[in-house]
Amino acid sequence: MKNRLGRLRDKTINLAHGGGGRAMRDLIEDVFVTAFDNPALAALEDQAVFPLAALAQHGDRLAFTTDSYVVDPLFFPGGDIGALAVSGTVNDLAMSGAKPLFLSCGMVIEEGLSVEILRRVAVSMQRIAIEAGVSIVTGDTKVVERGSADKLFINTAGIGVVPAGINLSSRRAQAGDAVIVNGFLGDHGAAILVARQQLALQSGIASDCAPLASLVEAMLDACWDIHCLRDATRGGVATVLNEFALSSGVAICIREAALPIREEVKGACELLGLDPLYLANEGKLVALVPAHAAQDVLSAMQGHPAGRHAAVIGEVVAEPAGIVVLQTVFGGKRIVDMLVGEQLPRIC
Repeated sequence: MKNRLGRLRDKTINLAHGGGGRAMRDLIEDVFVTAFDNPALAALEDQAVFPLAALAQHGDRLAFTTDSYVVDPLFFPGGDIGALAVSGTVNDLAMSGAKPLFLSCGMVIEEGLSVEILRRVAVSMQRIAIEAGVSIVTGDTKVVERGSADKLFINTAGIGVVPAGINLSSRRAQAGDAVIVNGFLGDHGAAILVARQQLALQSGIASDCAPLASLVEAMLDACWDIHCLRDATRGGVATVLNEFALSSGVAICIREAALPIREEVKGACELLGLDPLYLANEGKLVALVPAHAAQDVLSAMQGHPAGRHAAVIGEVVAEPAGIVVLQTVFGGKRIVDMLVGEQLPRIC
């Protein structure tokens, strides 16, 4: 592809960059087409077109998802809004067992945003897209007046293909299933807290923002019949477990002593009266796996960079249906309800 870098002379975004004319064309070509760099996008049509036969080679069902991303600050330890947007949409596809293939990117940009910041975000998106094996193939740019948005909002939609025989669903939990997570919980939510300087900690907590498609592929290679899979973003692990319990009509028991949570995250939660089970994650998943396959899946996860600290944290039982119970380190039990309200705003 011909390098278009240098067409854009402006240092900040102005309303003309969303007006549909030469300024908008220069912005798209210089910042986005240059960063994302693939033939489907380079055509600069209003859509990306793909042969159905090529998609069918990967499986027998199409997975399609969309999500919008707003975060303050735009850049935080371990990631940024661009990495968040690509990772989040890739992970939503992966939780169905799909192989993620193509993403769209819609940008809502506030007038006055630095072009350099936008360029950094685009480069970050492409870095994660390459890591995840996906292409950003179409998009849209809107510029709104100063004060009408908080710097930058991103929408990404994704398409993937689900291999034949894979059937992941929140309705498939069964008594005896092992509950497995792929690592430390609450890192993203804690990192955002620290980045906003709401907490005077020198902790080095970084977001866990990462694409998980290759981890899911390794898990399915170990057991194609994993029952439930979901990434624990807003509402944290507690909300995901409640969704599984309610959808499947089962109970889920987890052990506090088994939860992988960094001491820094625990400390931040204690200071602010938060529960790490409800903190957002952007690179963590929860899997419900048949008991006979739990050890194989756990070993596969621990052999993957995104699952080195994977752990079994509990199991599914028959009753009381729709309830999640935590066995505390003191030997007692308490109900872990779904998140009510907003514990930590603007985390994804």
